[in-house]
Amino acid sequence: MSEWDIKKLTILRTLSERGTVTATAGALRMTPSAVSQQLSNLAKQLGVPLLEAHGRRVRLTDAAHLVLRHAEAVFAQLEQADAELAAYAQGEAGEVRVGAFSTAVPALVVPAVRALREAAPGILVRVRETEAAKAYELLAAGEVDLALSLAVQAPASPDADTRFTRESLVADPLDVALPVDHPLATMEGLRLADLAGEPWIFGGSGPWSEITRAACEGAGFTPEQAHSASGWTAILAMVEAGMGVALVPRMAAVRRDGVVMRELTADQPRRHVVAAVRRGAAGGAAVSRVLGALRDSVPGGA
Repeated sequence: MSEWDIKKLTILRTLSERGTVTATAGALRMTPSAVSQQLSNLAKQLGVPLLEAHGRRVRLTDAAHLVLRHAEAVFAQLEQADAELAAYAQGEAGEVRVGAFSTAVPALVVPAVRALREAAPGILVRVRETEAAKAYELLAAGEVDLALSLAVQAPASPDADTRFTRESLVADPLDVALPVDHPLATMEGLRLADLAGEPWIFGGSGPWSEITRAACEGAGFTPEQAHSASGWTAILAMVEAGMGVALVPRMAAVRRDGVVMRELTADQPRRHVVAAVRRGAAGGAAVSRVLGALRDSVPGGA
């Protein structure tokens, strides 16, 4: 039987995710030579080549991808074992690190933390605000235990990414922000398609850009991106100045005198707020309680 080394398998998985030996070394706080040596030793232990030269870099062999497919099941089992041991040893106590994008922190995370102070005071929640696009990266790296991110659609089951277990917490409606003096600001039965010819303001990349584009394309047009911004203060300030229109999640809406928020009718778009944990970790008592508190904090029980 081949000799399986969890530490070396972790290095191989990190190389698969990061793409280069240098990036892998940085992520694991190792030297590049140590990474290469550990992977060479793993190849000898398993009796198959794991890396092959590709220009000035290396890439994983087919055998390495086969090894990783099986290793993911091992990692998931170890996560489950850690979760069950923590539940046995700590019961309702424990620390859960939550990574969440900016609007999810006040809308979902803070109410969940308040509720847990009463229901499970032994659970310590540490919050890390992060961009939605980086949430899974932090989760995969072990820097957070639970991540809140965004998606165009609710995650399908089973997940394509076998490293995580995900669930949609809420389908947050998207309203359109218009300058108060815009000709469509008072239009009855406003639809997203009515805004096809408008200049749009949204982020340049990441989940929010994808969500805006998908919503508009679902209404039959491709939005003309006039300006790019990621913060709602900046986006709404530009809308107020008449520089364009924007879709704004109801969860993130902030009142501004020069902006009208209009609910769209038949084609009401939504963004999905997704909670993710590493596969196998959801059974831990502390993580499970935090997930439950997040579900309970959804406005209106949506």
